[in-house]
Amino acid sequence: MSEQNKEYTEAELAEMSRDEKMRLGLALDDVELVEYQEQWPVKGTRAERRAERNVAGWFVLSGLSALAFIAVFVFWPWDYVPPSDERGYFIYSLYNPLVGFFFGLAILAVGIGVVQYQKKFIPHEVAVQQRHDGHGSDEVDRQTATAILADAGEKSGIARRSMIKRTAGFGVGAFGLGAGVMAIGGLVRNPWATTGPESLQHTGWLSETGEKTYLRRDTGNKHEVSLLRPEDIDAGGFETVYPFRESMRGTEELETSLRKGDAPVMLIRLRPGSKPVKRKGQEDFNYGDYYAYSKICTHVGCPTSLFEQQTGRLLCPCHQSQFDVVNTYAKPVFGPATRALPQLPITVDEDGYFVAKGDFIEPVGPAYWERNA
Repeated sequence: MSEQNKEYTEAELAEMSRDEKMRLGLALDDVELVEYQEQWPVKGTRAERRAERNVAGWFVLSGLSALAFIAVFVFWPWDYVPPSDERGYFIYSLYNPLVGFFFGLAILAVGIGVVQYQKKFIPHEVAVQQRHDGHGSDEVDRQTATAILADAGEKSGIARRSMIKRTAGFGVGAFGLGAGVMAIGGLVRNPWATTGPESLQHTGWLSETGEKTYLRRDTGNKHEVSLLRPEDIDAGGFETVYPFRESMRGTEELETSLRKGDAPVMLIRLRPGSKPVKRKGQEDFNYGDYYAYSKICTHVGCPTSLFEQQTGRLLCPCHQSQFDVVNTYAKPVFGPATRALPQLPITVDEDGYFVAKGDFIEPVGPAYWERNA
């Protein structure tokens, strides 16, 4: 009776050595080893030790890079610094490049270390497997598969290469720690730790002193102030606007107000006859056919910078969320976003310029734990 057709009892399997179970597993799967070659037939040579140090070096580099990533992610100054402070702005501008560089280097070094180990220490073999019907003994499958895996582990030489095991543990462990820090790093900020425009609950549209806040274009010249009137926007058109107060003139805030992530607002002029459903409590937030919505997508914070005049939808190019501003109050009608875009209350002052009647009444952008739905 062939090995494929023979039924093995648990007692027979228990008497087999690991090598016998491995050969049995190969026979049951119709696998024939055509070629098998050890990478280092003679153990302990200088060339083998040099190859081991090379692999270990990549894992050490990965670990050090991951620790550097954690240090930069946690401790490097990341608050915005205006270009007028050259040294502070230079240090601030290095934050994203350093985070990306060290995290990418950690991934790259782990990958190179694994590839180098496979090329330098895993035996080279060529196996041929014939097509065949499977056999039905789960116990035989379990024990032979375990034996094959154990044999592969032993022949890989990892058990006796303590330097590679320690450095691989260091590299992979530090990389895993870094990935964990990156995953939870953005969740540990207390949204109630600060108040005013810098808090998560408010934006730069909040006027703490009651000063009038205008809607300002970004013309490309950070020192130019271009305010908007209703006649500046055609029916079906839109403008991206930012907060401006007269007290900003001649200060750094004139520039930084254009760069804050929660500041951009889409000012849209709907076509005549459009009658969107207004949100409860926000019935007077629009000025005629003019509606102002946060440009920050409520999914993950990308800019909803595309407006389709024919459908009346704001589109987020990152993950294709769509917000209907013609029939609803910018409710999501497609894509992963689940919350409507916050609406900015606007009006026109005595000089005919658009002004904000106040800040958003809800936080802009993606949700966070303490945010009310």
